[in-house]
Amino acid sequence: MTTLKPIILDKATVPKLPPRPLDAHKGQFGHLLIIGGDHGTGGAPLLSAEMALRAGAGMVSMATRPEHISAVLARRPEIMCLGIHSANQLYPLTTKATGLVVGMGLGQSAWSHSLLSLAATINKPQVWDADALNLLAQRKVNLPKDSIITPHLGEAARLLGCDIKTIQQDKLQAAVEIRQHYQCTVVLKGRGTIIAGLDNSLTLCKHGHPAMAGAGLGDILAGLIGALLAQQLSATEATQLAVWLHARAGEQLGKQGRGLLASDLFPIIRQLLEEHCPCL
Repeated sequence: MTTLKPIILDKATVPKLPPRPLDAHKGQFGHLLIIGGDHGTGGAPLLSAEMALRAGAGMVSMATRPEHISAVLARRPEIMCLGIHSANQLYPLTTKATGLVVGMGLGQSAWSHSLLSLAATINKPQVWDADALNLLAQRKVNLPKDSIITPHLGEAARLLGCDIKTIQQDKLQAAVEIRQHYQCTVVLKGRGTIIAGLDNSLTLCKHGHPAMAGAGLGDILAGLIGALLAQQLSATEATQLAVWLHARAGEQLGKQGRGLLASDLFPIIRQLLEEHCPCL
């Protein structure tokens, strides 16, 4: 077992976004590109994209299967959404973005692999989640330098080539090993989420609730991290603040019991963010 001692995330240790100037404009707060949503999983990147907007990203674009466009625009017209058939169509979007969030509902098809392979060549801040991590574990792509990855226990086990029980026995050591192997910032999710930063920081979030064990909660977290990166927080700062907000929101809503929807977190995270980091 590791003897490393992480810093506990609380109001005193969690980073803050700075206030916004009175003459602020959207161009100052990043243009986030969300990539994902193969057939049957179009809701996953939509959750990430809406969370990014709610958390203050200046602009959010979404690249997904063409079949999802009408549903995305009907729910959230503020998202700039483009149906992608191939990686060639994706590239122009990456040139306009300041950061990428990749993998939610991406799948593992040829389409999925081609989009992820292109994203892997882009030298911009990136958050990889879900199937992006599964393809990474299969060694089908290389992770861009200084990226953030957000594995749950199963994904972490695949990334390290071990079983889930091994991860559970020492999550802190597992997060450190993933950080070292992939040279990235790691958010190892689950009860007691661990953040292992490339700056050698180690932090632990003790907040959360069993009601958060449901579909879409990870998509929300990925979009939240991306939004904070877009607003110029460092990888360590963005992950720490996002994990803390996400867990506290789930904890607050979890008091109502089972049946928590991922989208229920949007207004609560926005409220908590404003309380911790006032806009003005």
